[in-house]
Amino acid sequence: MRVFMNEERRALAREFSSPRAGDAGYDLHAIDDSEVAPLQRIAIRTGLHIEIPAGYVGLVKDRSSVAAAGMHCLAGVIDSSYRGELKVLMVNLDSETVLIKAGQKIAQLVIVPVLTEGIELAARLEDLSPSERGEGGFGSTGE
Repeated sequence: MRVFMNEERRALAREFSSPRAGDAGYDLHAIDDSEVAPLQRIAIRTGLHIEIPAGYVGLVKDRSSVAAAGMHCLAGVIDSSYRGELKVLMVNLDSETVLIKAGQKIAQLVIVPVLTEGIELAARLEDLSPSERGEGGFGSTGE
């Protein structure tokens, strides 16, 4: 994967590096200070442009510490063809304004393979193989 850090990102002296052993995601940092009012949505800039390899996708996921403060990531699919600045769309679900500081870790980027070939359309629902769960939806596997 290739990564370009813009000047604003470089000025923060926050490196973009591989996850530590045992961690799944790359840390994403805000490059601007932001105040996020309750229920406000905001696109937080990271100063990163990323070239994700073909056959993979980037998934932007919550950091537990930021989620505990009421901030939640939205719309977190980064296609391998995208070269614009990576922004993290977030919403404040708390009843208080949340302050995001430049340099703060706000989310994680997880890179995973994408299945784009080998799709077989079934002619009938009965053609799908049975499973123990079957058609069970929300809450069907327990509490």
